[in-house]
Amino acid sequence: MRLYAGQDPLTKKRHTLTKTIPPGPGAEKQAEALLERMQREVADRTAPRTSATVDQLLERYLDQFSGGENTLELYRGHIRNHISPLLGQVKVGQLTPETLDSFYAELRRCRAHCGGKRRFVDHRVKGNHECDHRCGPHRCRPLAPTTVRHIHFILSGAYKRAVRWRWLSVSPTEQVDPPPAPRPNPQPPTAEESARIINEAWRDPNWGAFLWVAMTTGARRGELCAIRRNSLNLDPGRETIWLKRAIRRSSNGWAEGGLKTHQQRRIALDLETVDVLRDHMDRCASEAAEAGVGWPADAFLFSDSPEGSKFATPDSVTQRYARMVARLGIVTTLHKLRHYSATELIAAGVDPRTVAGRLGHGGGGTTTLRTYTAWVSESDQRAARNLGARMPRRPAQVDELTLICGEPRHPYQVVAVAVVRLIEAGALLPGCSVPIAADLADEYNVSIATAKRSLRLLAEWGLIARHGRNALVALTSAHYGESE
Repeated sequence: MRLYAGQDPLTKKRHTLTKTIPPGPGAEKQAEALLERMQREVADRTAPRTSATVDQLLERYLDQFSGGENTLELYRGHIRNHISPLLGQVKVGQLTPETLDSFYAELRRCRAHCGGKRRFVDHRVKGNHECDHRCGPHRCRPLAPTTVRHIHFILSGAYKRAVRWRWLSVSPTEQVDPPPAPRPNPQPPTAEESARIINEAWRDPNWGAFLWVAMTTGARRGELCAIRRNSLNLDPGRETIWLKRAIRRSSNGWAEGGLKTHQQRRIALDLETVDVLRDHMDRCASEAAEAGVGWPADAFLFSDSPEGSKFATPDSVTQRYARMVARLGIVTTLHKLRHYSATELIAAGVDPRTVAGRLGHGGGGTTTLRTYTAWVSESDQRAARNLGARMPRRPAQVDELTLICGEPRHPYQVVAVAVVRLIEAGALLPGCSVPIAADLADEYNVSIATAKRSLRLLAEWGLIARHGRNALVALTSAHYGESE
């Protein structure tokens, strides 16, 4: 079945809907019904208006993408590695919710899309190389839930544009739920671990200064690598770092770019950090003088070159930090220094909005509280002490015998308390026989089972004991003193 459906908005060519009816006795009736449905869909504009593929839709979507450069590169990587290999050639109008569910299931099964065929090798790098222990038989590893969510958002954004452009009437992504977002679980290094890390880093003063600033400012690694000499203001009373740029990965490698939130910010510095930075700047100036070069005002503050013309690359910083903490036996990452900074500020009583401003978060501190503030024992203990100080005085601890004798609630307790009163009054002296269960049941109008339960309670209190086979006798109660 072929039906003209207008001009393709992408290719500007004739767009034809094509359906195939399998041969058989009822093929003609099926074709007539299908033709009628196709004509109705074209008239109602619910039929796909283009034969474009998912790859073509994504290409046009990214051409109009208004996000940051880093986000754009991230999206291109997800499309190249995961979407195009499995869905790229599917026509936009043929992508169904069932297909999307299967696609997400495959991503959660194996990031290499092996299809269950494991007869190949996972190499450590692409291209020609000499294999070592890092190359080995393929093992299926799922994509992280966050990555699958990113891929869903890419497809969802592209299909929303397709609906806006009238390529489709309904987006299939609206009928599919992405994987749930993982619960934030920040695990900053403890104060003891942080002290070990910074002491180890000071073996190289320049490296120690870098990590010190990372801990005290909570800046991102790319922001730290992009700090220039003229970004510092160390004048008394105005000690700040002005974060203007960040080192970001681009298609041409690492380069200076805008901040993640596109908003520059100034971070106030404590006096100890100011001293660290002054010492670092004096050291950099001395190294430049020894090398016979100048150290200009726009030099990178953390640089491997004497004149400060080259920035430190974020990946190199991350790898160096990972090797250092591995030597110390500490399981952490460079990014968790941001967690450490936020956690310590919150524990010190700094309001979340101020902490969010230092970290470069939006939302008035919501992201900071949800993601970057770990549980702090010191703060939690302080809160517990404050709450405990406001609680009313608790009543003196009362034993069960006194509590029940004061207010018996159940029939067996009423009978037991009546026997206690007899002991208190001297009607039952130590060694005297206690009424049996049948007599108690008749006297207090309760069942035999209730009377037996009251006797068990008296025995638990140490007021009666078995003597012989069936007889029960009263004992001296230490609680009530010696009976007369």
